[in-house]
Amino acid sequence: MKVDLKEQFLISPSLAFFLVHSMQIGVGVLGFQRYVAAMVEQDSWITVLIAGATVHVIIWMMYKMLNKEKGDLISIHESTFGKWLGGALSFLFMIYLIALGTTVLRSFIEVIQVWMFPMIKTWPIALVYLISVYYIIAGGFRTVTGVCFLGVVIPLYLVFTFLAPLEFSNYRNLLPIFDHSVKELALSVKTMTLSYLGFELLLIYYPFFKKPETSQKWFHYGNLFTMFLYLYLMLITLVYFTPDHLKRTIWATLTLWKIVRFPFVERFEYIGIASWVVVILPNICLAFWAASRTAKRLFHVKQKKALGFILLLSVIATPFLKDRQMIDRLNSLVSEFGFYFIYGYIPILFVCYYIMTKVRKKA
Repeated sequence: MKVDLKEQFLISPSLAFFLVHSMQIGVGVLGFQRYVAAMVEQDSWITVLIAGATVHVIIWMMYKMLNKEKGDLISIHESTFGKWLGGALSFLFMIYLIALGTTVLRSFIEVIQVWMFPMIKTWPIALVYLISVYYIIAGGFRTVTGVCFLGVVIPLYLVFTFLAPLEFSNYRNLLPIFDHSVKELALSVKTMTLSYLGFELLLIYYPFFKKPETSQKWFHYGNLFTMFLYLYLMLITLVYFTPDHLKRTIWATLTLWKIVRFPFVERFEYIGIASWVVVILPNICLAFWAASRTAKRLFHVKQKKALGFILLLSVIATPFLKDRQMIDRLNSLVSEFGFYFIYGYIPILFVCYYIMTKVRKKA
């Protein structure tokens, strides 16, 4: 079922680069190294490359379905499974998107509370942040895309700050190479793929591209840039930290910033965290925009009303996630669902969709 949109709501295909990259880089990049290196230590950089390569395959599958359907996930579900079952599956995806946005928000608030303001309460930050999110999303998808563009360009200077720890690095930490079993690498790849989550939102915003089939190469470029950035951070982390030290470091990226010193600022990680506000904003905006867009398509309500309800749920739920264990548990649940959705459900949907397409042609 083709989704037709007016010209003024559409964006350039090249902006797919910023949409995918801004969604993949979020709170997880502040501490992904510890979890990925838990199994394979110095071979962690290999898992970054393998995980990034598998994401390219899933992106190809999504584009094959979307280019054929000329619609979004809701129309693909309806074409494949019918109105009711397809609608139920789309509803589950909407719940995942709400949980994803809430998880990113609460995880970032935790970073602020631990590193900057230990006494600050959760709900005021969540409320102020979500008011700005509502304002951005209410401006339409083009406004959300603009925030994604700024979320990539403005904090780009931070890439160079990670060169400071190289002065104290030991490059022998990268040896020996290929020193772990295939099973260990596979488990580490699973952990790493969770850091690439976010690209699946293409299934919702695909119809908003002008000539959407031409956006595929830009989407692949965006994922490639994400893979390069994760590889860059992982290599610097491995040569700076010893394996034992890394296992005890929750936020390795933030710890790397503690090395940076300027005459005019002592604690550079404060600047890094403040800059990360701009990085996190596209994550939350895009997740809640996609959730409200799905609600609009499923229940035929105005997107602003659906958005208001979703943000209200999020601001109520956020303060209940009080400690590290609860936040970590929610992160694990959302990440697990995202992993199985991408590597389990999308390939199954890909096969089912093409079977149903052939059946309809014969009929």
